[in-house]
Amino acid sequence: MMSIVIPVLNEETGIYSLLKLLLRRAHDPQSLEFIVVDGRSVDDTLSEVKRFATDHSHQRIRVIESDKGRGLQMHNGALAAQYDTFYFLHADSHPPKNYDLYIHNAIKIGEPAGCFRMRFRSWHWWLVIIGWFTRFNWRASRGGDQSQYITRGLYEQLGGYNTDVPIYEDYLLIHELYDLEHFHVIPKWLTTSARRYTDVGVFKLQWFYLTIYWKKRRGASIDEIYEYYLKWCDVSKEKLEVAD
Repeated sequence: MMSIVIPVLNEETGIYSLLKLLLRRAHDPQSLEFIVVDGRSVDDTLSEVKRFATDHSHQRIRVIESDKGRGLQMHNGALAAQYDTFYFLHADSHPPKNYDLYIHNAIKIGEPAGCFRMRFRSWHWWLVIIGWFTRFNWRASRGGDQSQYITRGLYEQLGGYNTDVPIYEDYLLIHELYDLEHFHVIPKWLTTSARRYTDVGVFKLQWFYLTIYWKKRRGASIDEIYEYYLKWCDVSKEKLEVAD
C-alpha cells in the first residue's frame, strides 16, 4: 500500500495525463492512493483532478488545499496519507513501469528511502550527461525531480520536510537521509521535463544550481541561499523553484 503525494501549482496541462500514467504504469493500482496537494492554483488544475476522479471512480484520490510552498505541500500530503509508504512526486516527473513494485521491493530488502535514476525528456547533450550521473549514489547527483520514497516511520523520525524554509526542502531531507546512510537509488529510470532549462537556458540555470549546491556545501545558511536566490531572480528576471 502506498500514498503518492503530488504537490501542484497551476498544472492544468499535465495533471490529468500524469495521474493516468501513474495508473497505467502501476503494478497494483488498487493498492495506491493519490494525494494531490494544491498550492492555490489559479488555473483549471483542480477541475482536471476532479475530471480524473470522475473518470476513474474506483481509484482512491484526494485533493488537499494548502498554502503555496512545495515543502509545505508535500508535508501536508504526508499528514493526510493513509498508508505507511510515501512517494513524493513532482507533477512533471514520470516514474518507470511497475514503480510501486520496485519501491516495495527496495523497502523489503532494508532500503527505507530513496529515489529512481532520472533522465530529462530532452536530447540536449548537457542534460543527457546530468541524467547519466544519477545512476551513482552520490549526494551531488540527487534532486527533487528524481522523486522520493520513504517509509512513514523514517519520515516521522526525521520530522518530515522542513516547512519553515522557503527553498531547498528536498535537499535538506535528502542530506539527512545520507547522513543516516539511508538512501537507495533504484536502478530504473524516471523521466522528467526539461521545461525550466528550456525556458531559462540550460547553462544559465545549471550555473545557478551549481552555485546553490556549493554555497550549501561550504556552510551557507538557508537564509543566505534564499538571499542569493532572490538576487538571481531579480537580475535574471526569472522565477523558479530552487529544489527543482
